[in-house]
Amino acid sequence: MEKENHTLIMEFIFQGFSSFHEHRLTLFAVFLVLYAFTLAGNVIIVTIIRTDRHLHTPMYFFLSMLSTSETVYTLVILPRMLSSLVGMNQSISRAGCATQMFFFVTFGITNCFLLTAMGYDRYVAICNPLRYSVIMNKRECFQLVGGACSIGLVVATTQVTSVFRLPFCATKVAHFFCDIRPVMKLSCIDTTINEILTVIISVLVLVVPMGLVFISYVLIISSILKIASAEGRKKAFATCASHLTVVIVHYGCASIAYLKPKSENTRDQDQLISVTYTVITPLLNPVVYTLRNKEVKDALLRAMGRNPS
Repeated sequence: MEKENHTLIMEFIFQGFSSFHEHRLTLFAVFLVLYAFTLAGNVIIVTIIRTDRHLHTPMYFFLSMLSTSETVYTLVILPRMLSSLVGMNQSISRAGCATQMFFFVTFGITNCFLLTAMGYDRYVAICNPLRYSVIMNKRECFQLVGGACSIGLVVATTQVTSVFRLPFCATKVAHFFCDIRPVMKLSCIDTTINEILTVIISVLVLVVPMGLVFISYVLIISSILKIASAEGRKKAFATCASHLTVVIVHYGCASIAYLKPKSENTRDQDQLISVTYTVITPLLNPVVYTLRNKEVKDALLRAMGRNPS
């Protein structure tokens, strides 16, 4: 009889933003505008990098890969979230939930390691400029991107397999998408082993890349401080500022979401944190790189037929 009950759960229902029921249309409008800006910004960045020969460098290759990954990452979550906000479709099949979780984890982790690759690129450019073109050759760049994607795929396969092997007794997901912990909470059995696995993976895919980026920037800053001219130091800092801003927000939000104790925040707080890394962070990437980066701004001016100053 118990086994039969487990097989009945073939569909889940999202309960995301149920506490904000009166403001659903406002949230829909805000998220739709942010989503449109995110898509437009990332598409513009990828297009500009592909078409402008001045941006055919390893740094911008990694940026275009990050923008592509961020675009797919948002496509996995936001369209369904928007439809559920206006009451169109708040249910998702078991297979659909597993698929959404797989792609969310894959591209979320890929983004983490792409940011690490970008940190390594900045380290080589500033600390070893004479050998930069030799070290950061096309093959090395493709290997770093391939490694980031491979880690994402392996971790996603491990996580999704472990979660969907669990027997489920409830259908209401206390979230606006199929994130790991909210889905695990629907299980009929103790999920301590799964929780431990999630924490170990979170530490490996967040703390390790953060540590590598931190080491890169310690070495970068020590090299910049050795530059004799103030103008040279300013230019070196400027090339890192955009990446460092995105890194701090991206790793900061992900760490709060996945490295905190599971009972520390309320459901509404968890959802607000999730909104930050599923809606705000992907938008931050094109905004920061277009507003703070002179080379990208110059490329945009050239694309519009205007001469950069």
